[in-house]
Amino acid sequence: MVSGLKQLLEQKKCFKLICGAGNENLDEVEKLVALYAKAGCRFFDLCASEEVLEAAQKGLDRVLSKEEQAECNFCLSVGIKNEPHLNKARINSEKCKRCEKCVKICPQHAISEYFKVKEKNCVGCLRCKSVCNHGAIEIYQKNKQIEEILSPLLTPHLQGAKEKDANLSPIHLFTYSPILCIELHASGVDEEDVQARWDYISKNFDGVLSLCIDRSKLSNEQIVKRIEKLIEGREPYSVIIQADGAPMSGGEDDYKTTLQAVAMAEIIQNAKLPVYILLSGGTNSKTAELADKCGIDFNGVSVGSYARKIVKNYIEKEDFLTNSVVFSEALAIAKNLVKST
Repeated sequence: MVSGLKQLLEQKKCFKLICGAGNENLDEVEKLVALYAKAGCRFFDLCASEEVLEAAQKGLDRVLSKEEQAECNFCLSVGIKNEPHLNKARINSEKCKRCEKCVKICPQHAISEYFKVKEKNCVGCLRCKSVCNHGAIEIYQKNKQIEEILSPLLTPHLQGAKEKDANLSPIHLFTYSPILCIELHASGVDEEDVQARWDYISKNFDGVLSLCIDRSKLSNEQIVKRIEKLIEGREPYSVIIQADGAPMSGGEDDYKTTLQAVAMAEIIQNAKLPVYILLSGGTNSKTAELADKCGIDFNGVSVGSYARKIVKNYIEKEDFLTNSVVFSEALAIAKNLVKST
């Protein structure tokens, strides 16, 4: 199974759907996975939550046979302290003036009519904070130890594998699970926290590791040094670098929006490291085309905000998964995006 993920990356046409590291909206996750799996996506980035994993699996079950599901790969996203992908918003009721700007701009419909944030829907994009003129939007994180996040998710799969084959060696225990990748979002400056979390994942997981990193707090030199340090001692091409140009900025479908993703990928490419490169952050249908024109040797594109936006009006319908007409219309849109990589 892990070799299958590597094969997908080595084909250099890998499309990764980012449901959102903080997206715990189970209904949306199920619908997105079902839609994009049917459209040809075989790599899914998910919040590290058992409920989210179950929702994603339901999505696969709706549209793919067990044989087809064998080609699918789940990636769990975790982060370091103060990682922006794990942000959540809340509204200070004393400062809120009920202007509704936050309600209108939220792409996840995470803000209710009572000006309360639905935590599970919030993906930390900060659009609400950017339009609030009253300082009513507060940002927080539910910081947990990496062991607390991952242990409940990985252990059940180990137990299930042992029940099927008691003679399995530890290195093969994860092959019965679609969790074939764990991604650490590590754009902060706390080197000790990054190293500690990376070490825990490396020690307890035999699949492909992914490092999502951007330039919001790190220089180009610091980024390369961090990657070199983390991949030291690992087998060549056992790590994906998700080159995050402008995190959670993929609202539009133009070259300017995706420019930073291509620039970030170029930094990784120029370092000549034995890693896979996925473009991310502001990615859209123009990303692969621009990367090709710029001479970037990349393995695929990860798309989140834009992938969710273009099918938003469809998946919000209650009968999305049972209405063949609605699903087919959304599928045509999703297929075009997947093919663009």
